[in-house]
Amino acid sequence: MSETNIRQIPNVVITGTPGTGKSSHAQHLVETCSLPLRHVNIGELVKEKRLYESYDSEWESYVVDDDKASPAYRKVLDEIEPMTEEGGLILDWHTCDTFPERWVDLVVVLRCDHTVLWDRLEKRGYPLKKIQENNESEIMQTVLEDAKESYNEEIVVELKSEGIEDLESN
Repeated sequence: MSETNIRQIPNVVITGTPGTGKSSHAQHLVETCSLPLRHVNIGELVKEKRLYESYDSEWESYVVDDDKASPAYRKVLDEIEPMTEEGGLILDWHTCDTFPERWVDLVVVLRCDHTVLWDRLEKRGYPLKKIQENNESEIMQTVLEDAKESYNEEIVVELKSEGIEDLESN
């Protein structure tokens, strides 16, 4: 970000494998921080504004192709970009490499023991295949590696997210 375009309040991406507590952390931050922050759950935004390409019934999720040439991908970025300029945005999504570096001041990657994650995803009613894939992703640190590859490592922070005590201490 250039010197002439420094935000007064940072934009933060809270990311992690589904079930690691992104939305809970984002909402807690908005409620407890003295700065004026705005939580944007990208998954909800995609559904509300119909920014997806299709619905995958096998995975029970909306599809937004992260190919930069994809119309849905462009729509998501176009919807968010005006909000990023003033700062104070908490972007909550299971992937972070979608967001241009110029938008992001801090990337928080939430991590969770895979057995805790499995239980959380089962409680959500996820299909077994989806639980298995998300668990494998967590074990392989996929989201953390994507964050480190996409942003300056100095702005990437990894936090444990296994219970209320982690939510409050993070």
